[in-house]
Amino acid sequence: MPATPSNVPEPRRTDPALIRNFCIIAHIDHGKSTLADRMLQLTGIVEERQMRAQYLDRMDIERERGITIKSQAVRMPWSPTSEDGTATPHILNMIDTPGHVDFTYEVSRSLAACEGCILLVDAAQGIEAQTLANLYLAMENDLTIIPVLNKIDLPAAQPDKFAAELAHLIGCEPEDVLRVSAKTGEGVGELLDEVVRLVPAPVGVKDAPARAMIFDSVYDAYRGVVTYVKVVDGELGRRERIRMMSTNAAHELLEIGTNSPEMTAADGLGVGEVGYLITGVKDVRQSKVGDTITQFHKGATEALPGYKDPKPMVFSGLYPLDGSDYPELRDALDKLQLNDAALVYEPETSAALGFGFRVGFLGLLHLEVIRERLEREFGLDLIATAPNVVYRVVMEDRTEHTVTNPSEFPTGKVDEVHEPVVRATLLAPSEFIGAIMELCQTRRGNLQGMDYLSEDRVELRYTLPLAEIVFDFFDALKSKTRGYASLDYEPTGEQSADLVKVDILLHGDKVDAFSAIVHKDKAYAYGVRMAGKLRELIPRQQFEVPIQAAVGSRIIARETVRAIRKDVLAKCYGGDISRKRKLLEKQKEGKKRMKVVGRVEVPQEAFIAALSSDDGGEKSKK
Repeated sequence: MPATPSNVPEPRRTDPALIRNFCIIAHIDHGKSTLADRMLQLTGIVEERQMRAQYLDRMDIERERGITIKSQAVRMPWSPTSEDGTATPHILNMIDTPGHVDFTYEVSRSLAACEGCILLVDAAQGIEAQTLANLYLAMENDLTIIPVLNKIDLPAAQPDKFAAELAHLIGCEPEDVLRVSAKTGEGVGELLDEVVRLVPAPVGVKDAPARAMIFDSVYDAYRGVVTYVKVVDGELGRRERIRMMSTNAAHELLEIGTNSPEMTAADGLGVGEVGYLITGVKDVRQSKVGDTITQFHKGATEALPGYKDPKPMVFSGLYPLDGSDYPELRDALDKLQLNDAALVYEPETSAALGFGFRVGFLGLLHLEVIRERLEREFGLDLIATAPNVVYRVVMEDRTEHTVTNPSEFPTGKVDEVHEPVVRATLLAPSEFIGAIMELCQTRRGNLQGMDYLSEDRVELRYTLPLAEIVFDFFDALKSKTRGYASLDYEPTGEQSADLVKVDILLHGDKVDAFSAIVHKDKAYAYGVRMAGKLRELIPRQQFEVPIQAAVGSRIIARETVRAIRKDVLAKCYGGDISRKRKLLEKQKEGKKRMKVVGRVEVPQEAFIAALSSDDGGEKSKK
């Protein structure tokens, strides 16, 4: 039977041979969090009265949308029954990972702290592109992969068909694919037994200087930075002085322990154990993910192979609706950065929108989540400019400029513009091949290859400019394939492209918030669309307002907001026509003067509506 947890600090050393570190990788909505819930119940570390759905998802947004954004580690006791009937207590360290492509860096952290992974696939939908990407990531890390089909209790489930598909991908037999129902708990006990049987125990040198790898860190308002680590060699104890090997910063360990699933203090962590450290540090940047922790005295000299820092892929400007909220926005971003190592930002000013920040995100879902957290947790009202990517502009005199904002695009003779390119993997039923190819070609894509995973499911590989997919590509893909296609992408470098900056002019003045960098062939369409949209949104003035789209000094599109004519003759009843004409001439003179000095006031609502990504945003979490 599973062991019952206690609040007593555990013994300092757990035999590494009895430890199993594993994670679950799955697509959004394939039942990963539900499976984690069943494991928590089955191992007895969460009592029935405390149990709630998505127990490990701590954020409101995660619970509402049914998605996992932040990885969570949990320690569970499990005693599998061996063939001779004896039960040996084991320790299972399970890391629940996100499923969305934007959070691949969270998954890569978790994989490095594990020896095995559960590949969880919906028995009614089959494997999706993002799961496939995470599977390849796990294979690169030489993890033991346990294929599992979930939701076998659904009427639409086709376990035999998808078991064959998984077996073909991994190179195992279809009967090796486990079948569970996370909702009912069917097969979950057998799955935990398989984890103990198949996942190798962690390997490390017990008597060597301590080396622990940081795989996550979060900020706690009361205790400072909580650092999650996996001990690879040696052991760490309470009240020890430790050193971060990349920064050489020294700290004292105030508390060390494990998550089961709430934080439980222990007197130390040994080889292969996963737990947390608290040093009282308030700055999460001193606890870099991928860094190695060792003892301050006689510590290790060689760090563990670490991570690369997550690179932002998409940039967007965030501005407070009320300019006086700028300090609050800065503080809010500071606090969010404590929990999100991938968030980068710098102040910027817009002539139209005032003071704000240029913020780098991993993708559109990341942007949507951060914006929602800023509005919900900090009570801010924000305008987000249209997302764009980073360009490298080379001038004719060979000077280079890095452009994250269209307003930074240099004027003068441009020799070439380089844009980031991604390798995209698309999975879909074979009947939609034509529609997907047509969509990718209109987005300047190049087909790299195509494979049939089964008779009716195909994998397409394309290279695409990142700028073409960050806006509404996912929406278009879903609508053309009735929601069946899935997408994953990874950066592969950059390419030279014929790109231009389109400026929007109101009454001859450039409005930097509406500028965009687009391909030359699409400049006209963007200009016409933006000018048409603004004509509907900008209120009529006392004078005529021309709205123009321009590339350099060439106007490519124009719309006009007609003037309001105030009825100056309302007070004239009867009398000579010359009196009326005098008033009309006076009005005409006034309008001419107003046109010269008049400045177009663009209401905030017009900015919000014009910059909204045409129902873009979180491109459907599936």
